[in-house]
Amino acid sequence: MKKIAADILREYGPFPGVDGVNGVSFDGRRVWFASGDTLSAFDPDNGETLRTLDVASDAGTAFDGTYLYQIAEAVIRKIDPETGDILHTIPAPGNGGDSGLAWAEGTLWVGEHRSCRIHQVDPETGAVLRSIESDRFVTGVTWVDGELWHGTWQDNESDIRRIDPQTGEVLLSVEMPSGDGVSGLESDGGDRFFCGGGDRAVVRAVRRPRTADAEG
Repeated sequence: MKKIAADILREYGPFPGVDGVNGVSFDGRRVWFASGDTLSAFDPDNGETLRTLDVASDAGTAFDGTYLYQIAEAVIRKIDPETGDILHTIPAPGNGGDSGLAWAEGTLWVGEHRSCRIHQVDPETGAVLRSIESDRFVTGVTWVDGELWHGTWQDNESDIRRIDPQTGEVLLSVEMPSGDGVSGLESDGGDRFFCGGGDRAVVRAVRRPRTADAEG
């Protein structure tokens, strides 16, 4: 496994009235972050908060191109990002122990925190299609360019890992500075990851490593 230090490009926040960031997503224009009682969006160019929805947001957040998905306790809710209306609800695979959330291949990918697993889930029924094992606590989850990445946060150490989506083997570890937790993870589809700042009310932009970084 190749290890490199994280290149932190920018830190957004701290956001007023927010104790911590539980999940992060990106809709192509806005970065959304979950903070317990609200789901908020900001402009990644200037950090300006653009929208806040009053919805329970206990863990991961995802965007399918039209709708948001949000973990709240033991369920995943499909949400209209313009109105905040809840359109559909499915059970979360970890039954309350869930963490990160991502959308890819027409399905949801759900981290199960302390069980160290990532589940591929049917967004209509909540059925688990398959599961991938990790060797550390799983926080955020994201897909980009066919690559599966997940965040970890354990024993006050965090990294962002690219893993083999078939075997779970760690291919590359992007190590965060000590004490900088990763509590949500999303790619912008390009060269940035947006990471929830753990128990701090911030979101960090981290440079996404390319294949050459993994190969040394």
